[in-house]
Amino acid sequence: MHYDGFMGALLDIRELQIRFGAVEAVRGISLQLAEGEVLGLVGESGSGKSATALAILGLLGPVARVEGQILWRGAGSEADLLRLPESALRRLRGREIAMIFQEPMTALNPVMTIGRQVAEGAEAHFSSWTGREAKRKAIAALEAVAIPEASRRYGDYPHQFSGGQRQRILIAMALINRPRLLIADEPTTALDVTVQAQVLELLRDLQRQHGLAMLFISHDLAVVGQVASRVAVMRAGQVVETGACRQSTLIQRACWRPCPRCARIGADRWRWWAVRRRKADPHARDRHWLRSESGRLI
Repeated sequence: MHYDGFMGALLDIRELQIRFGAVEAVRGISLQLAEGEVLGLVGESGSGKSATALAILGLLGPVARVEGQILWRGAGSEADLLRLPESALRRLRGREIAMIFQEPMTALNPVMTIGRQVAEGAEAHFSSWTGREAKRKAIAALEAVAIPEASRRYGDYPHQFSGGQRQRILIAMALINRPRLLIADEPTTALDVTVQAQVLELLRDLQRQHGLAMLFISHDLAVVGQVASRVAVMRAGQVVETGACRQSTLIQRACWRPCPRCARIGADRWRWWAVRRRKADPHARDRHWLRSESGRLI
């Protein structure tokens, strides 16, 4: 089946509406995501960000009433995800579209070893990956996200890891099957600034290495400004602004702050507070520069 105006986008959301009873959580939004692109989806709590992500994977449940179209360009085919049978959606989840859920301590099974949880995602889609092969793939995925001594810690449980390590385990679970689209739902929530920077740097590296598309969901505009090339801002279930991060007025307000020293001397200058840290030294202090009105470094 071919859809007019698909425009070659990997994911094309058209007039998506989501209702929970009388509550309209998402009100006719439209978004497009190209192959290899990173789209930031930002907004306050309750604006409909996570509901949109769950609708893509068909995880909202029978209580939700979903209307519109979510067009997906798979390997040689195009389909509307809202009209696919459950068996077809199950083949897509974790294989072509993967998701990093919020709160790793609740997303991980506390009575199942992390190695088995990572391997389970591979076994569900590749029947040949069982036993030793599945374990080997899981250890390789854990090593790829920088879990120390992955082969030894394969049999450990979630409570034996730090918050940042649990987030890395969720990333390994999402990427073990090399999906084409990664949905990251608030992946840095409840992490301190240093660990947050490490997780963001890891996501950037993996996205570049595998060329995957990413829908990065957050309420933190400054974080989205580091990761995404394009941003869509949601409020009360609607998209109120879209565009390149450098052109977004909301992103600029979140990242640019007046320099107190320059304000005291009356100069029209600004300080850029960069939250990206050097990869070699994640504990390094944030770098900052003074800029003139024309943007020239001073």
